[in-house]
Amino acid sequence: MLLLDTHAALWLLTDDERLGIRARALIAGGGTAYVSAASLWELAIKADLGKIRVPEDLPSLIEAAGLGWLPVSPQHAWRSRTVAGLPHRDPFDRLLISQALCESLTFLTADRILLGSDIVPAVEVADARL
Repeated sequence: MLLLDTHAALWLLTDDERLGIRARALIAGGGTAYVSAASLWELAIKADLGKIRVPEDLPSLIEAAGLGWLPVSPQHAWRSRTVAGLPHRDPFDRLLISQALCESLTFLTADRILLGSDIVPAVEVADARL
């Protein structure tokens, strides 16, 4: 089972060629691929700042694509305090990693910084570009 990083979810929804064949197979393969409510919040903030354009019906598009929702729980938020090894201080990345850890999900991302990091505790990370 997978947790899609924010950009991986957008790439899937827009059929962006940056989402690799292996990543598409992982998403389509057995099990649920999840999008975090935190990703929706991140996109809402970026859209409000004019950094990105997203469809008004984005939550419906995510559901129509067969992706599951992963709400943010108190355990996810609290676990984020133990995540170390992130080379940047992005609170969304920290929360998404925490969710993947708590739920034993593979985190699908193309973020080279995260892919090359020694995240502690260790989380399984897959490259969305492959």
